[in-house]
Amino acid sequence: MNDIAEHKSRTARTYELLRDAIVEARHAPGEKLRIDHLSRELDVSSGAIREALSRLTADGLVVAEPQKGFVVAPISRRDLKELTDVRIEVEGRCLAESIETGDLDWEGRVLSIHHRLSSLGDVYKLSGTPDARRWHELHEEFHHQLTSACQNRWWLRLRRQLYIQSERYRRLSGPVDESDRDIVAEHTLIADAALARDTEAALRHMKDHLSRTTAILLTSRIPFTDD
Repeated sequence: MNDIAEHKSRTARTYELLRDAIVEARHAPGEKLRIDHLSRELDVSSGAIREALSRLTADGLVVAEPQKGFVVAPISRRDLKELTDVRIEVEGRCLAESIETGDLDWEGRVLSIHHRLSSLGDVYKLSGTPDARRWHELHEEFHHQLTSACQNRWWLRLRRQLYIQSERYRRLSGPVDESDRDIVAEHTLIADAALARDTEAALRHMKDHLSRTTAILLTSRIPFTDD
C-alpha cells in the first residue's frame, strides 16, 4: 500500500471509530473533542483526527465552534421530532423505489437479513452486551437492504445520514420500557409488505415503526437540552 492509500485508509478508520463512539454515547452531547487527546487515544496523527472530525461535522454529529474547536453535536426534543419527520419522508422515498425496482436478488437479501434479525428477538434490550451490539448491526443492515434497490444515490446518502442521527438518540436513551412493543412483528409487517410489492402498506408500517421509536425516546432518560 502506498503512502496516499495508507493515509486514506487510516483516516477512514479514524472516522469510523469516532463516529461509533459518538453514536454509542461514549462521547456525550456538547463534549469538547480534543484533537491531541484523541490522537493519543487512537494512535493516529492529529491530521487524521482533523479530517475525521471534518467529515463528522458534515454528518451533523460534530459541531465546529469558532475559537473553541470541535464539540459533539447537542441534542433536543425539537431536533428529534424534526429528524423523525424528515427520516420518514426520505426512508419512504427510498423504500418505495426499492419496491418498484427491486429484483429477485433484492428480495433474497431482504428475506435473509429479516430472518437473521428476527432470530435475535429482543436482545437489543440487553444494553452494552455483544448480543445487543450484533442486533444493532443487523438492524442497520435490515433498513439498508430494504432500501438498497433505490437508484438515487443522493436519497440513499441522506437516508444513511438520517439513520446514523436517529441511532445516536436510540443509544443515548439507555434501557427503556418497551414491554408492550413487539419489534419483531413491526419488522415483519414492513418486510412482508415490501416483498408483496404493497407500497402503501409498507410505507404505513415504516412510518408507524419510526414514529413509535421516537415516541418512546421522548419519554426516555435522554438528557435533552430543551427539557
